[in-house]
Amino acid sequence: YATVADLAFRGLSVVRTCVVRAILSAVLVLSVGACAKRDPIVTLADATPTGNWLIERQVDRTTGAPISSARAATHHSSNSAVPVPKMAGIQLSCFKGQPIVRFMFLFKVGSNRNSELSYRFDDKPGRDAKARFLQDYRTVVIEDTAAVAQFAADLATSKKLYVLIRSHNAGRSSAEFGVNGAPAAIESGFASCPLTAGQPRPRTTTLPARSPIT
Repeated sequence: YATVADLAFRGLSVVRTCVVRAILSAVLVLSVGACAKRDPIVTLADATPTGNWLIERQVDRTTGAPISSARAATHHSSNSAVPVPKMAGIQLSCFKGQPIVRFMFLFKVGSNRNSELSYRFDDKPGRDAKARFLQDYRTVVIEDTAAVAQFAADLATSKKLYVLIRSHNAGRSSAEFGVNGAPAAIESGFASCPLTAGQPRPRTTTLPARSPIT
């Protein structure tokens, strides 16, 4: 049978082991925390500010191919069901070799079935865009090549961009961006999928009169 002394010794050994493990775990956590950094591919830490844009130039470590994009953000984004303004973002980039324009919101803006997006640069004519609403209902992408080309052509000489989304289930959403520095943003954002000359213009040029349903 174990004596009282044996039990006490075993108890102290267990306590010491637990203490040592706790200390080693804490040291490991502190060491990893001090040395670990997020992969630059998922951050904008190395982005270069140009006008209202952050221009990103990185390399895909899986293929060695260059990755580039340009992003701008605004605090002037509103929705008819949200009482206070929120942030919104715009990104110019390439996806699967094609140029895209992506809008990101912090609230739901609509879905493909019942929503539409239009935009206007400065005092240029407003345009309806052929856009796709992603399944998170907060992201909208212009990916039709001709529509992207038209958007970029208007963007290149503009200072302000106003975006309006009308949706039966998400109400109205809007965002206003400063876009100074656009030529550099277009060049960098579409560096690996340049917009080619002679692309057809989108079918819709100026906005028609609208019904006040939403």
